[in-house]
Amino acid sequence: VQLQASGGGLVQAGGSLRLSCTASGPPFSAYAMGWFRQAPGKEREFVAAITWSGSGTYYADSAKGRFTISRDNAKNTVYLQMNSLKPEDTAVYFCAAGSDIIRVHLGRTDYWGQGTLVTVSS
Repeated sequence: VQLQASGGGLVQAGGSLRLSCTASGPPFSAYAMGWFRQAPGKEREFVAAITWSGSGTYYADSAKGRFTISRDNAKNTVYLQMNSLKPEDTAVYFCAAGSDIIRVHLGRTDYWGQGTLVTVSS
């Protein structure tokens, strides 16, 4: 599976962005998907994950209530809608695919995409 993330950019605090991650290769619907981020000088951290069907989701505390993960298996795409953005959300955001949502949440993923940079100005 090859993953291509897009949608990053510069936004003011309080604004919104929607990230997309499009997959090519083996059936996209077979994988749970997740988003992670890495801020400058920090380790990569989990943001959100979604089951293969889209029926289950899981969020980091920092994302709850502000971010929404979703997927469209017909388009081989997973999304991360980010609202009420804060300067501390500034990071490179990565998408990843794994066999189940628990493994994805733990970072035990099978595939990673390249990152897309999100910068939130104060």
